[in-house]
Amino acid sequence: MKEPDIIYNTSFKTPIGEMVACTTHDGVCLLEFAERPDLEKQLASLLNHLKGKIIPGNNTHLLNLQLQLGQYFSKEITKFDLPLVFAGTEFQKKVWDALLQVPYGKKETYLSLTKSLGDAKAIRAVAAASGANKMAILIPCHRVIGSNRKLVGYAGGLWRKQWLLDHESRQSSFDF
Repeated sequence: MKEPDIIYNTSFKTPIGEMVACTTHDGVCLLEFAERPDLEKQLASLLNHLKGKIIPGNNTHLLNLQLQLGQYFSKEITKFDLPLVFAGTEFQKKVWDALLQVPYGKKETYLSLTKSLGDAKAIRAVAAASGANKMAILIPCHRVIGSNRKLVGYAGGLWRKQWLLDHESRQSSFDF
């Protein structure tokens, strides 16, 4: 029987709260706010999909993640260059891929995101898949808003969603 893959786990502080991160030897598989109400459910789903064993520790992917998050928060980068390991269903992965296409500083509605995936009637399924995203900020579900242009649904809390949208909409001090 094959040994379970090792999933390294650590936590660290950010300007908007403590975050928990997990990586495998292939890349980042989880980045969540430590106070997310269903964090244990997210970790259980991660274990179910990856068939791994979570241990405290660090690897190159975790160190690069922390470095790039610091650069994101200080407005040095607008795009992450990290290998991501999706732990979800095929439909969820399709939605997460679509979320990765929403540009920095832009907002998308759930309806337009759903239409881009080919079925406008699947809006609830798309919203649920977005909510099942295990990589806050990296897979930018915070950029998706309601059709009425209001903030809706963010597991990290609507105040964080607003903070992230404000952060991304402000021009960098390096822009001229």
